[in-house]
Amino acid sequence: MTPNAVHRDETLAASRRASMIRQALSVPNQLTMLRMVMLPFVLISMIYRRHDLAFWLFVAAAVTDGIDGLVARHFNQRTLLGEFLDPIADKLLLSSCFIVQALIGAIPLWLTVLVLTRDVVIIATVLVVVLTTEIRRFPPSLMGKLNTAVQISTIFAVLTHNYLETYWTRQTTSFLIAATAGTVLLSSVHYALEMSRRLHLHHNSRPSRS
Repeated sequence: MTPNAVHRDETLAASRRASMIRQALSVPNQLTMLRMVMLPFVLISMIYRRHDLAFWLFVAAAVTDGIDGLVARHFNQRTLLGEFLDPIADKLLLSSCFIVQALIGAIPLWLTVLVLTRDVVIIATVLVVVLTTEIRRFPPSLMGKLNTAVQISTIFAVLTHNYLETYWTRQTTSFLIAATAGTVLLSSVHYALEMSRRLHLHHNSRPSRS
């Protein structure tokens, strides 16, 4: 390798490192990382049944989620790191909350199994598709977004009921548990059909070999 080629490689590597640092230090990504730092404290407060603290920490985490998206859109600070980091932080928060709430008996265990099974199947499917095809983008569907919104609402309702324990919070929680189960099943079927459609289109778009 010539000295010029080595210099170009070093410059490119330095540029990539600088880009990653800039992305990590952007306000939206800092808020996302703050949400991930808050996660163990949310879970610990749930485990020790500090329902008031768990409620407010979850609210704070939800607020940071809303603010980072607003800032990213309004100030044009969308980054590749953020595209991966934000959904990972959201999924960690939601999945962990479902697990802990099931362990303390606030959410039916079968619902948590249903939610986690859907996530595992989707992750496994994406991994297989990435390894075997050229498909690299997996934008969330409307049904998937609806399911996520219902899951968030369910956790919020459960935490509210744990904190306040009123008739209305109990009824709301029961309704949202059923709604979560329904949207998990519907979104799973929709995802399977959509992935089949994309794989079919991808297969037909490939040039045939004579």
